[in-house]
Amino acid sequence: MKFIKFLIVGFVFGIVLTKSEAVSWYRIYEMFQFQSFHMYGIISVAIATGVIGIQIIKKYQLKAIDGTPIVIKAKEKGSARYWIGGIFFGLGWGLVGSCPGPIFILLGAGILPVVIVLLGALLGTILYGVLKDKLPH
Repeated sequence: MKFIKFLIVGFVFGIVLTKSEAVSWYRIYEMFQFQSFHMYGIISVAIATGVIGIQIIKKYQLKAIDGTPIVIKAKEKGSARYWIGGIFFGLGWGLVGSCPGPIFILLGAGILPVVIVLLGALLGTILYGVLKDKLPH
């Protein structure tokens, strides 16, 4: 029962993303065509929320749900892996019209062809798990 609050937050997050049209293929298409600020605004709010959240976690030394301290490690130097990963992520997002989070929201909304996207995401995750030791990190 103590996880019910996280389930509720997930439902609310899904509703907010749906109502803000962040899961709309058309809005994502507009973003990649640089025709609308809509998605860039949503992404900017998400970045600002993340920055503020991380600062609050660090300042108040908050703990995880299991009581362990939250430790945020410094990122390793080097940008090639971020560029390569970002390019793959962006290409997948552009081709599919959805990033990983909204896949579940779209499924919940009854858009069943997204099952193919979910299977592709899972296959990509498995492929990464198999190849991760051979990739430059």
